[in-house]
Amino acid sequence: MEPNPKTLGELRESGWKSVPVRVEVRRNAIERIRRGEPLIEGIHGYEDTVLPQLEAALIAGHDLILLGERGQAKSRIIRGLVSLLDEYMPIIAGSEINDDPYHPVSAYARATVAEAGSETPIAWVHRSQRYAEKLATPDTSMADLIGDVDPIKVAEGRYLADELTMHFGLLPRANRGVFAINELPDLAERIQVGLLSILEERDVQIRGYRISLPLDLMLVASANPEDYTNRGRMITPLKDRFGSQIRTHYPLEREIELEIVDQEADKAAEEGQGVHFPAYLRSVLAEISAQARVSPSINQRSGVSVRATVANYEAMEAAAVRRSLLDGEVRPVVRISDTWVLAASMAGKIELDSVEDADVGAVIEKLVAKATLDVFRSLVSLEELRGLVGYFDDGAEVAIGADTSDAELAKLLQEAPGLSEVVDGLEPLPEEVAKVAAVEFLLEGLHLSKRLNKYVAADTAIFAKRIR
Repeated sequence: MEPNPKTLGELRESGWKSVPVRVEVRRNAIERIRRGEPLIEGIHGYEDTVLPQLEAALIAGHDLILLGERGQAKSRIIRGLVSLLDEYMPIIAGSEINDDPYHPVSAYARATVAEAGSETPIAWVHRSQRYAEKLATPDTSMADLIGDVDPIKVAEGRYLADELTMHFGLLPRANRGVFAINELPDLAERIQVGLLSILEERDVQIRGYRISLPLDLMLVASANPEDYTNRGRMITPLKDRFGSQIRTHYPLEREIELEIVDQEADKAAEEGQGVHFPAYLRSVLAEISAQARVSPSINQRSGVSVRATVANYEAMEAAAVRRSLLDGEVRPVVRISDTWVLAASMAGKIELDSVEDADVGAVIEKLVAKATLDVFRSLVSLEELRGLVGYFDDGAEVAIGADTSDAELAKLLQEAPGLSEVVDGLEPLPEEVAKVAAVEFLLEGLHLSKRLNKYVAADTAIFAKRIR
């Protein structure tokens, strides 16, 4: 609930003290660090890299710029800084720029305090209202950020020299809070010049008015690396005024990427009919993104966002649900064959690094094959599957496709020597549909390991003896 003081006099009696926003953030950040709590909720994989730098920057009271490719949680980090503000902050009631009751700066607030004194009404602003964000675009103007003359107020009879004719922009309205600019290099250079005095002197001037608004702001920006951002650049004096520049990165481990997926992905099936996404396929999914981030076919300056992994996860779940609806399966289980859907979910999230028209579907297919083989080799040895290879050497063939049932795979599970033990180690679920999906993964792994042949006809894949 909001604190009780409703007038300036009551506020003074309560003992509330005014501190700059940087001191407020520093104090709350230090308290979280002392208690061992995460500085920003929902951030994974930055514990030993980005977050220590962020903690140091906040304790130092710096303005920040987060530098990194798309999908590296820059915006989440920036928005998470709001949680480091006090829950409520008092302002002079009716102030457009969150005037400090003890140190009013706007003409309206100064006049109100001069007239009402200790009876000046106080309003309380929640921390969620102390955050403003602007996506930098080339058409952003100083009026958007700083403000301009309001013609309506002039038409009401005020003189142009009157401060009350001003319409405040985003920056003044974010006074005593956090202001974020996304993709800062996209701002026109003349607008970037206008930010210099705000970062250094904490001051704004509007349309030549002989006034000064000493703003209390924490300014945070995000940008892509300069070698990628070709739409604009950040001017050197502006970079110099940011206290800290923090470089973000993509997840360094599969497990971390999958933690992010679990946090962000929308589940495809209804509650009570959850999709089973086997652990080995989750590893394949993470490995696909990892392979894409080093692939020479993909523009690495553009990056491969974690959003690609999330979208791939959701698409494969949806493909499993679709198949279960068509086949009447009680519980959907994701299979390696469901990777066909990645051609749609991943195509818009990668940029091919080629001057010629390349087949994005072929690139994704190679990524899937490489990731599947790497995960297969990490989980299963070919020695364990010698009996399964021998089963095919004896002339067996198995067809997997939209028009075939699981009966052949289930029969294979029973008849191939040693296969059941390998599947039990790979897939903990006792349900036959999950075990059958594991068999399909093993067959694909043997094909990619050049131990089985695979023939594709229409929607059916036929696994057979390798012809040497």
